Formats: sequence, structure tokens, C-alpha cells
Amino acid sequence: QVQLVESGGGLVQAGGSLRLSCTASGRTFGSYAVGWFRQAPGKEREFIASISSGGEGSYDADSVKGRFTVSRDNAKNTVYLQMNSLKPEDTAVYYCARSTFGIAAMKDQYDFWGQGTQVTVSS
Repeated sequence: QVQLVESGGGLVQAGGSLRLSCTASGRTFGSYAVGWFRQAPGKEREFIASISSGGEGSYDADSVKGRFTVSRDNAKNTVYLQMNSLKPEDTAVYYCARSTFGIAAMKDQYDFWGQGTQVTVSS
């Protein structure tokens, strides 16, 4: 069983930055791509970014391109989401998940999910 735990969320003013972490249990974490999603109240869960198992490749959603960067440190079993130039519309619960299909943007391509961390951006 794989467990993913997100951390690093909080309240930040518009234009500010946060770095989210996703730490996983298990020895095979470095064999899987990992993705970040977010869900705002009343909205569907939205793809943000995905990074390959070795960290050499990634894919970002247009809504965050140029502002958010995904990275990973497999020695620490951790994937990061650096979020800069935050906007009020970035307010959501952010989730990380393990992909079974490499870099992927569809929710059903992920099998294990974390519990989420709240990010609130004030105007």
C-alpha cells in the first residue's frame, strides 16, 4: 500500500509563493510518475502538473505554465510543487497522486492519492 502525504499549504497574499511537498511511503516511489491536481469548492478536480519517474520530464497545465514548477527528489521520496505569482483563483485543495501511465493529465490514470493540502490566496 502506498501512502502520499501533502504538506506546505497555507494562506498567502496574491503575488506570493508557496512550495508544496508530497512525501510517499514505499521503496518503489522513484519508479512512478507523480501528478498534482487541485479542486476548488464546487468545481471538478483539475490537473496541474506531472513529472516523470526520474524527474527528467514534466508537463504543466496552461493555467499554471510559467508560474508553477514541479520537481522531485527520489532519495527523499518527495515531489515538490513550487508555486509563484499566486492568484486568488489558485485557491483550492491541492492533491498529489501516483501515475500508472507515466506523465499523465487524466485523473483515472492515477491510482493512489494523498489527502490534500489547502492553499488560500487572498487578494
